[in-house]
Amino acid sequence: EIWATDEHRIGLKPITRGVWAPIGERPVALGHHRFEWLYVTGFVEPATGRTVWNVSNGISKAYFELVLADFAKSVDAGPNKRIVLQLDNAGWHKSARLNWHHIKPVYLSAYSPDFNPIERLWQHLKGQAMAGFLTNDGEALAAKLLESLQSLLEEPKLIRSVCAIPSLIRK
Repeated sequence: EIWATDEHRIGLKPITRGVWAPIGERPVALGHHRFEWLYVTGFVEPATGRTVWNVSNGISKAYFELVLADFAKSVDAGPNKRIVLQLDNAGWHKSARLNWHHIKPVYLSAYSPDFNPIERLWQHLKGQAMAGFLTNDGEALAAKLLESLQSLLEEPKLIRSVCAIPSLIRK
């Protein structure tokens, strides 16, 4: 099976507001920028539209190894079922001690996100599922994100149409 993976950061934007200032003077405003992020690690099989999702508040080599173990278990990777996984060259993807759990990594060339099918899924997630959602609350963001990912799990035909790259799909 051929799968693709990538991480995507979705978060709250800083809260901005207008301030009054005399005409001709640049306004000065003290602000409290709040940055809360969630990292979504997604796996997609373009040929079928199957997906596996992991959501966290950070990413690291140690965490990526846990995500790989979860993914391998989810798709039953093992000696009798090999998985080819297309991914980028992020630092946490390249650890020499990383346990791949019967998964064969295939790295994309640098600066070539257009060749990763899951990049198209991020565009769909931001443009359709999360469009117009504004909040100051990290928990509300997490709830909306999980709702959006759950709805994508139920739409393999949509995912296949969004992520299909003809050279990756056997007829």
